[in-house]
Amino acid sequence: MHAYHQQTKHGLHRYAAGPMGLDWANQPDPFRTWGGAERVPLEVVLPSDEPKYGPSLSRGMVPRHDLDRQSISRLFFDSFSLSAWKQAGEARWALRVNPSSGNLHPTEAYLLAPPIEGVSEHPVVAHYAPREHCLELRAQVPDELWGSLTLGLPAGSFFIALTSIHWREAWKYGERAYRYCQHDAGHGIAALAIAAGGMGWSVDLCDQIGTEDLARLVGVWAEEGPDAETPDCLLLVCPSGEGGILDASAAAAAAQFPALEWKGRSNDLSREHEEWDAIDLAARASVRPSGPDSHGEWERTPRTAPLPQETPGLRRIIRQRRSAVALDGKAGISARAFYGILENVMPRAGRVPFDTLPWSPRLHLAIFVHRVEGLEPGLYWLQRDEARKDALRAACRPEFLWARPADCPSDLPLSLLFPSDLKQTASQVSCNQDIAADGAFSLGMIADFDRSVEEGAWFYPRLFWEAGAIGQVLYLEAEVLGLRGTGIGCYFDDAVHSILALRDTTLQSLYHFTLGQPVEDERLTTLEPYE
Repeated sequence: MHAYHQQTKHGLHRYAAGPMGLDWANQPDPFRTWGGAERVPLEVVLPSDEPKYGPSLSRGMVPRHDLDRQSISRLFFDSFSLSAWKQAGEARWALRVNPSSGNLHPTEAYLLAPPIEGVSEHPVVAHYAPREHCLELRAQVPDELWGSLTLGLPAGSFFIALTSIHWREAWKYGERAYRYCQHDAGHGIAALAIAAGGMGWSVDLCDQIGTEDLARLVGVWAEEGPDAETPDCLLLVCPSGEGGILDASAAAAAAQFPALEWKGRSNDLSREHEEWDAIDLAARASVRPSGPDSHGEWERTPRTAPLPQETPGLRRIIRQRRSAVALDGKAGISARAFYGILENVMPRAGRVPFDTLPWSPRLHLAIFVHRVEGLEPGLYWLQRDEARKDALRAACRPEFLWARPADCPSDLPLSLLFPSDLKQTASQVSCNQDIAADGAFSLGMIADFDRSVEEGAWFYPRLFWEAGAIGQVLYLEAEVLGLRGTGIGCYFDDAVHSILALRDTTLQSLYHFTLGQPVEDERLTTLEPYE
């Protein structure tokens, strides 16, 4: 994966390989369908003011909902559904609850669930179709086989599986698209975990199920070609809120799924495709075998700061989330608001969505502070795993101050590296995009890279999942403040590393983000997602 990562870096004098221009005639269809599969419409469960955003980010702080058709409808409505249609002249396109690089949406979601009245009388595998907000029933699962898959799990447990269609991103971004697909998988993991948290449900990533077994579970093991789906991850959802661990029998159960009676044929997304060998090589290299996860135990620090209670309704925030196209270059935020944002991206015990990920934190934040009232502009560092503090500091520029801001909460591991006006620098390293300089702050998510991929090439996409999860929280935090955020996938990798004086690949930048007051495009008309 080192080779793929190096090959797909953007540089000041050379971008990663991509298409010479956009082939609009072959723009991929953003909606996968399984023609011939029975469709079950889901309910449009409109948002209310409860639960509040703040308590929903901590396990056990909101009442639990029963598993039924309405709650399943709400889960998908708040995680993968359409949030609006936009129109400019005759052009019309959909926005979704979950963010996506270029609004191209490579991520597909599947439900594996026990019998649910109004959905299926039997355990079922179903594909979620966001355009119609419905489930496409692909296969019934015998009770005995379902029992083997869910052995030892709390009653009512079910799964959401995520896959990626790499071509959707590669059409625009070329060989770097594999990275963006993994960002979007991380956005999806977090979107699901937060939506479930609003109903008192827990979500845990099941790394015991490998890539090939996951393909069997969702019925894509025989899919081939550029339009095919590549399995990403399996997520266990427990309405009891208890969480659980898959039994060793789950992999053997997955091996029996190809023998089920599968319904539906996947639609073609483009007439013609451009192949990117680097993506195929990366996908093959990152295949994970089934077996016990190797992440081990790690200590999650508890939250000591009080939970914010005076926050908006979670579901309104989820559904109003948008990606900013431009920021005004004027608006800032208070230091208190800034610290609150950083607190909510810390992987505390019971903190949604980061408690979904089984590994110790691998992503840290290098923050360009531009307009934070009461905080000196400059470069700051948020250490998300203090056990790695000394090792990561040793990899960085020796002249850095590592000074705690005077009014920073005592349990927030934030340090000033050096004071300076870095607006121009932030813009330059983000592919000369003004948006990185025009917000209250922008940041790079810096991965503990070598250590992670040494565990296996399969850890490479997981680094991007963690980055995407951080990004989704930052998006929602911006909305809570009446602002707007946007993820930045285009940046000059090694120019970022030079700011930190990184000499090797111990640390690598994987995703950028900015937050501020949006400049709206008045030419666009907003339409309801579902008429």
